[in-house]
Amino acid sequence: MLHLRLITPSDKTDSVVRLIEKTVGATHLVVMQGAARNPAGDVVMCDVAREAGDELLGELRELEIDKCGSIAIENIDLSLSERADKARDDAPGEGADAVLWEHLADATHEESTLSFTYIAFITLATMIAACGVVLDNAILIVGAMAVGPEFGPLAGLCTALVRRAPRLALRSAMALLVGFAFAMAVTVVFSYFMDSIELFSREQLDAERPNTAFVYAPDAFSFIVAVLAGIAGTLSLTSAKSGLLVGVAISVTTVPAAANAAVALSYGDTKQTWGSTEQLLLNLLGIILAGTLTLLAQKFFWAKQRERDAKKAQA
Repeated sequence: MLHLRLITPSDKTDSVVRLIEKTVGATHLVVMQGAARNPAGDVVMCDVAREAGDELLGELRELEIDKCGSIAIENIDLSLSERADKARDDAPGEGADAVLWEHLADATHEESTLSFTYIAFITLATMIAACGVVLDNAILIVGAMAVGPEFGPLAGLCTALVRRAPRLALRSAMALLVGFAFAMAVTVVFSYFMDSIELFSREQLDAERPNTAFVYAPDAFSFIVAVLAGIAGTLSLTSAKSGLLVGVAISVTTVPAAANAAVALSYGDTKQTWGSTEQLLLNLLGIILAGTLTLLAQKFFWAKQRERDAKKAQA
């Protein structure tokens, strides 16, 4: 269930209340007239089943409540109410399958912002991965994958393509390009420093590395795993199961590939540099393709589900 808290101008409150009352899956309606001060207006609250949330949000935005008032949404972890149970039963479809497009757009917009925090995390992750590839240490590689924040802008790019949002697409692409370019540049300098204090060496890079050699040897599995991870990551975002993103992060080799390319570049090893770059691009392409197709499939099947439910209601 979702909890909605709205601030509405007094002249629109009746329209909002009627909209909520006719929404299948909405319950626990509360209206507090004149309770809001900034902006001035009424406060309207209700609970709504997740599967009915996206349609209700769209209609509230058509009333321009987001412009003249406020729309706040919270997830309800526990609701002990027979009315809430009935609302979930009456709402069409399953809550786990519902996509809150406004929530997804807002979340990916925040995660794809080229901020100091984003740059810091992707740079630190790449430097950790650099230590992992030189030492052939799989634990460091997994740790770097978990730290890397690159799935945020990848999800933002997928969302932008489906929703045809050029600003979000540009923001996400910039975060990816600038983030990886900066992280790799810093890692090249880091590699020079580690070599100067004799912690990195060309011999370590050229030696057999059974645990980490995959980061510069792309093959069909590299793309297949990226596609599967892209599907899993997108589903975890749209179903509000963000905890699964850690598993997605350690399934792909974007950050380790970037790190190996940077270290190889510092030693002038063009073969490993190009191999790692190909691995990076294959992973990015696979995730973007899979994420976009997953969102399109969810949009299509959810629309079909709503059509079937509407026909049943009319029968």
